[in-house]
Amino acid sequence: MTTTAWIGTRKGLFELQQRDGDAWSIARHHFVGDPVTMVLPPTASGGRLIAALNLGHFGCKVHASEDGGAHWQELPAPAFPTQPEGAPGPAWKLQQIWSLERGSDGRLWAGTIPGGVFVSEDEGDSWSLIESMWHRPERLGWFGGGYDAPGVHSICIDPKAPQEVLLGISCGGAWRSRDGGASWHISAKGMRADFMPPDQAGEENTQDPHRIVACEADPKVLWCQHHNGVWRSEDGGAFWQEIKPPVSGFGFAVAAHASDPLTAWLVPAVKDERRLPVEGALVVNRTRDGGKTFDTLRAGLPQQHCYDLIYRHGLAAHGDGRRLLMGSTTGNVWASGDAGDHWRAVSHTMPPVYCVRFG
Repeated sequence: MTTTAWIGTRKGLFELQQRDGDAWSIARHHFVGDPVTMVLPPTASGGRLIAALNLGHFGCKVHASEDGGAHWQELPAPAFPTQPEGAPGPAWKLQQIWSLERGSDGRLWAGTIPGGVFVSEDEGDSWSLIESMWHRPERLGWFGGGYDAPGVHSICIDPKAPQEVLLGISCGGAWRSRDGGASWHISAKGMRADFMPPDQAGEENTQDPHRIVACEADPKVLWCQHHNGVWRSEDGGAFWQEIKPPVSGFGFAVAAHASDPLTAWLVPAVKDERRLPVEGALVVNRTRDGGKTFDTLRAGLPQQHCYDLIYRHGLAAHGDGRRLLMGSTTGNVWASGDAGDHWRAVSHTMPPVYCVRFG
């Protein structure tokens, strides 16, 4: 049996394959030289393979394949309406497609920089801006977290109730819709932003969640790697409880176990202007009891003179809960077949990795 994974990088999209539990190998390289910011594989029930590219001066592009990457066609990219003269906030112009997800109802969701959300009802042939989110007055209070403009990097869709959607926004907190995007309410209670004045640290609209993921089997269980720590919710984001991983509470990446709501993996780092592994050693923190305790996993990862940072989408867990893939800003990619206990290098020579996804 062959498993496929996709690695979006600064210099193209890499297709990885693993046969019957053997080592991962690079099968093909798509969009050679072009930055691929996000990829959305088809599901078991179908759908296109979709890649989002950021070509700088030439703009953001969307490409799709109906045969697993053998052939690609360009599709329309999400586009904002014309900005009214004098409208406050960042320019209404697509800077990057930062997240792509597919609901069980077949709708595609795209999160962008600036902080917009788009939906496609036809597998990417056309896109519609979710204006109920874009025109929220709170949007004007958002600000960039790492980029000049705010962005939607996380889209969690309940697989059994696709009208239930939660967004993670840097810096704009977490937002929940229970009606497929017709209406929204902020959902970041319990998070804390230490970069704000003390009397504003709990303000929900200025929180900086770096990544939010859900347990597929129990989607009300959410994990958040935040700029100021790690939070977990058991009620769909109504309230977030801080948990304390070892090494460092700062990081960007978090992955959730598909069937066990108590298990998740995080990659700690030194925060703010440094952004590198703590003491030059790359580790993964894993909890199997909902954040009460953690294992710090090191076997097979560099433990000295390491400068690899794992971006928000650079860590992925397979549905079997055993296989993990992780890619770094230094172009290293590692794989684990035992839930993170041991890691093995897949490549040391890839371009900087933006996203990792299992097919």
